[in-house]
Amino acid sequence: MRLIDLKDNETATITKIKGQKTFIKRMSEMGFIEGQKIKVVRHAPLQDPIEYEVMGYKVSIRRHEASLIEISIDNHRQEINSLQEIIILKIK
Repeated sequence: MRLIDLKDNETATITKIKGQKTFIKRMSEMGFIEGQKIKVVRHAPLQDPIEYEVMGYKVSIRRHEASLIEISIDNHRQEINSLQEIIILKIK
């Protein structure tokens, strides 16, 4: 999953940053480091940029940049999604 796929107030863990070395270095200087927890604060009205909270501070990056950052969703959200799928299947 990519960072761009998260919705407002969702959290995840950064697993990999793709792109050129200069991009990876710039992202790591802003706190986007593998293993770091990250939270979506909000999307701009036109969806670009997106504001994130990482390492205790807020930073905004473009959607294109967020699409180069891979994440793993916290187990809590995965459990909720699984429960929603089960409920939908039972309703059908």
